[in-house]
Amino acid sequence: MAGKSGGNKKPGPRPAKAAGPLISGDYESFLGELKERIRTAQVRAAVAVNRELVLLYWQIGRDILSRQKEHGWGAKVVDRLAADLRREFPGIEGFSPRNLKYMRSFAKAWPDEAIVQEALAQITWYHNLTLLEKVKGQEERLWYARAIIKNGWSRNVLVHWIESALHKRQGQATTNFERSLPAPQSDLAREVLKNPYSFDFLMLTDDAEEREIERGLVEHIREFLIELGVGFAFVGQQYRLEVGGEDFVIDLLFYHLKLRCYVVLELKAGAFKPEYAGKMNFYLSAVDDLLRHSDDKPSIGIILCKSKNKVVAEYALRDLLKPVGVSSYVTKLVESLPKDLKGSLPSLKEIEAELSGEGDAERSPRKKK
Repeated sequence: MAGKSGGNKKPGPRPAKAAGPLISGDYESFLGELKERIRTAQVRAAVAVNRELVLLYWQIGRDILSRQKEHGWGAKVVDRLAADLRREFPGIEGFSPRNLKYMRSFAKAWPDEAIVQEALAQITWYHNLTLLEKVKGQEERLWYARAIIKNGWSRNVLVHWIESALHKRQGQATTNFERSLPAPQSDLAREVLKNPYSFDFLMLTDDAEEREIERGLVEHIREFLIELGVGFAFVGQQYRLEVGGEDFVIDLLFYHLKLRCYVVLELKAGAFKPEYAGKMNFYLSAVDDLLRHSDDKPSIGIILCKSKNKVVAEYALRDLLKPVGVSSYVTKLVESLPKDLKGSLPSLKEIEAELSGEGDAERSPRKKK
């Protein structure tokens, strides 16, 4: 039998050493502050680089325009400039003929350097190109540029909002916020609401019921929240409240992180009616009493209808104490079947049976053996 060997035994794994000596006091807090400061500096450096790049492109475009006008240079000068610049700066991208033409278009669209400095140099070159290509007017382009800065939209999100004409819808709901909310919150709340809301992700017939629309919105909650805008957090569907021993149900309940308040949303499949405002006023009183925290702002109501008469909505909200907005919505409509055809078409069960071959078996008499 082999004897036990004590001298050749390998040492076990050593305990990991601490990153440094133990330091008393608020070292962790200090380290956290340094990390945050470094991250902030990194972001500022990236923003500064982007700013200088956009300004450089604008200046190049401006100078090409002025030289072409002054010396009568034709379009071919852009190709020559591109070749010479790329030869001189082989490691730098962005001096293709196409991009130089974009620089020229950019400078032509924005002749005022002050506007470029104030807004356009704060967003990326690719955002600026998207604005040039997809938005016609200067005022609209500037609106979207400032919205990009405020909301941090990616290029894809920007394209989505341009295609849904957000600049025409933002802040267009009929509200009583100016009278029912203090100034800072009333302005922000009015800006949050749109008219109309675009629910193109829903495929509904013209006679869709409210619960069908509501169910569709919840099933597509991601798209719904994107359309509502930044800050909305979903709380619940068919949210129940008990008031005076009776149950009442809110269609959709949200919390808005910027407004710091609950948002009650009621869906109506038809046109706006004045009595909807009174019902919403009741819901808001109940939410403020039962759900609202002492730090929360007054709850806000949104009545979403298929259509609305602006004058009727203004009258309905005029003397209402609670903050309420009325908006309409649009969806992609699919043709509904005429009533006289609905009963004559096969059901889904019958179609499935037909595809599986069971339909023929049921219709055909069995042959006798």
